[in-house]
Amino acid sequence: MTLSVSGLSTERSGRIILHPTSLSIEPSARIGLVGPSGSGKSTLGHALIDDLHRQGRIVAHVPQSPDEALDPLRTMRFHWHEAEAALGLPHDAPRQQQLFSALGIAHGDLRKRPWGWSRGMQQRFVIAMALIGSPELIVLDEPTSALDPVVAADSMDLLDRFLSGRQTAMILITHDLALAAQRVSQLMVMDNGCLVEQASTSALLNTPKTKAAKALSAHRNWMPHPC
Repeated sequence: MTLSVSGLSTERSGRIILHPTSLSIEPSARIGLVGPSGSGKSTLGHALIDDLHRQGRIVAHVPQSPDEALDPLRTMRFHWHEAEAALGLPHDAPRQQQLFSALGIAHGDLRKRPWGWSRGMQQRFVIAMALIGSPELIVLDEPTSALDPVVAADSMDLLDRFLSGRQTAMILITHDLALAAQRVSQLMVMDNGCLVEQASTSALLNTPKTKAAKALSAHRNWMPHPC
């Protein structure tokens, strides 16, 4: 079912930081939300999640760093059980094993605390937690910025494979146009709190219409490089 929001806006200290924005997200959509720092990408992401939650839709969020999701004093098993409980779901060992295997963390020791796992494994664990409830939409906010490029690429590859053929839509919030170009079929460009352009990835990268989109695509750093 299509996810729709209308007139999302956010004001902070008397200043509008997200101008009224409406979106429709189809099942299985792969969308990149791009723009420079401070353009309103994360603000739109949070407003979207809050509105969809109020509608009763199942939406998951993956923050920029696993530190935002994991308590260093709690075991990984504790975090998993807490995530299941928050969704009102009983513990399901086969579901857990499926997600861990799909995201390459099946060998992780759940008795350990977050710092006992590598950063890449921590972030993939957070992604696995986000997928427990089979969300209609998963919003990833700069999910690889705290990882080295190889680990980041591996993590996104694993997520791509897991979501393939599923109805879960994905929004990837990033300032890294190269990452978005490889992962999504649609791009949305934010500038000064406004959604200024939306098009297929190919169209926006090759024939951008707005000043903001032209500035993002001008450096051509999103193009694949020959080995």
